Amino acid sequence: MKALYHPDIEDIQIEQILYALSEPIRLAIFKELYNSMQERSCSYFSDLGQKNNLSHHYKMLRESGLIRVRVEGRQRFISLRLEELNQKFPGLLDSIYKSI
Repeated sequence: MKALYHPDIEDIQIEQILYALSEPIRLAIFKELYNSMQERSCSYFSDLGQKNNLSHHYKMLRESGLIRVRVEGRQRFISLRLEELNQKFPGLLDSIYKSI
C-alpha cells in the first residue's frame, strides 16, 4: 500500500486550514475530533455521507495538515494534529472550535 501524504508542519499554511474547514462536512469532522480529543475510525463518520465523498473530505483535511491518518489493516483512523498545529498557530484551532 502506498504511504499517505501528510505535510510537514513547516509546510502547513493557515489558508489551507481555513479552506479545508470551509465545507460543512469537513467542519463537522473537525468539530467531533476536537470535541472528543481522541482518534476515530473513518467509519465513525459514516452518517455524514457516502464513503467515496467522505474519502475526499478526509484527503482534504489530511493534505491541509489538520489531521493525521493511521492505517491499520483495512481500517483507517484519523486524529487532529493538535499539538503540532498549536505550536505553529497558537490558539487557532481553539478559536475555530469556539466559533462554530
